[in-house]
Amino acid sequence: MGDRDMEKHLLCCEVDVFRRAYLDSNLINERVLKTMLKAEESYLPSAYYFRCVQKEISPRMRKILATWMLEVCEEQKCEEEVFPLAMNYLDRFLSIEPIKKNRLQLVGATCMFLASKMKETIPLTAEKLCIYTDNSIRPFQLLHMELLILNKLKWDLASVTPHDFIEHFLSKLPVPQDTKPIIRKHAQTFVALCATDAKFVSNPPSMIAAGSVVAAVQGLHLGDGSSTLSSPKLTEFLSQVIKCDSDCLRACQEQIESLLETSLRQAQQTSTSSERKSVEDEIDLSCTPTDVRDVNI
Repeated sequence: MGDRDMEKHLLCCEVDVFRRAYLDSNLINERVLKTMLKAEESYLPSAYYFRCVQKEISPRMRKILATWMLEVCEEQKCEEEVFPLAMNYLDRFLSIEPIKKNRLQLVGATCMFLASKMKETIPLTAEKLCIYTDNSIRPFQLLHMELLILNKLKWDLASVTPHDFIEHFLSKLPVPQDTKPIIRKHAQTFVALCATDAKFVSNPPSMIAAGSVVAAVQGLHLGDGSSTLSSPKLTEFLSQVIKCDSDCLRACQEQIESLLETSLRQAQQTSTSSERKSVEDEIDLSCTPTDVRDVNI
């Protein structure tokens, strides 16, 4: 084979993907799980910040911002953990720092900037995030907001999120190994959906993860022929794993399934341009996010 043929062969074999670390099975154990269950309370935002802290920000505005952030993360093919982690930073920051509604998109973009630094091999750049806002914010503004958020969060960015629990739960399920990836994917979709809804702000990450896994198993009908994977049995089992009341976990699961139905129904409805314009004007977002129609189940 000549040099030119060898060069062509090498070019054809090159794959444009990022190198990612394999899952460390040594971290999937009871000691790590107990540590996360103990730590998760430290990273919970206030459930009442819309009433007690924020004067201009409403749950509806948060929903629109979160949908935009999810679309950016999906378009940039970010790691699954980036979006829920960014939403955790957003809620924790909004729990302690009142902001004007015209700065909400800047805060959301900065939270994605920080989360991608924590989870991505190649993080999102300030310049790229500014482009997603139609350049309504500048890189220097994002960098200034980064310092403010870091200061308010006391530089504690290693938040426990629902994604941290999913692998622990999957390791305990009596399902074939080749079935776990599809359960994981469905559960991750539910987690992202929960992160867009303010109703789940006060729910511990372990409960959201457990509810998402149960909803995923039931959605895939894996419990139809197995008493162990039936909804009541699986809910009872995971409630014992995370040490919470089974009724609370069941209510969380039902909330997740209801949220999915609502989101799918909304995705099928066509919003008029006037409605979209009024939403833009309300929260001063430069890019109008579409409905959650990219959440595929």
